[in-house]
Amino acid sequence: MLLAAALGAGAAQAAGEPKRNWFDDPFFQLSRGLPACPVPEGPVYTEAERREQMHSRLERGTSCWLAGRCAEPNAYAYDRRIAEAVRPALAAVPGVRRASVWVTVQRRWVYLQGCVPSRTLARRLERAARGLPEVEKVVTDLMPGTRGRPPYPVAAP
Repeated sequence: MLLAAALGAGAAQAAGEPKRNWFDDPFFQLSRGLPACPVPEGPVYTEAERREQMHSRLERGTSCWLAGRCAEPNAYAYDRRIAEAVRPALAAVPGVRRASVWVTVQRRWVYLQGCVPSRTLARRLERAARGLPEVEKVVTDLMPGTRGRPPYPVAAP
């Protein structure tokens, strides 16, 4: 989902289309310990990207229910609840205050983006998120330190 947005971001930015969080996906900053960390773009899309995403979001959202893996009729219905559980669970991980971490939740998937002082902390954060009820998958896009190219789309300055 985020990757699809990143691929279309270049053309949309060139056209100057404004982006916004059309689907109201939970996105928040958990910690600010590495201020030089590149800020993730988050779940924002242009109007054209929103239209492109609507069908796939409907399909992916309901496939969970149709397969019997979700009690809710749409996987995106879990996102607010998961985000409310993720925040305190990850905030309790020792060392997280020394990192700069952002969280996005989409269709029961938790995306961790930002910078951590060590790979050990990244693994701890991933384990904490993965251990939460209703979380289907954790995507860890955390980079050690603040140097190098981030593994996620970066917010426009």
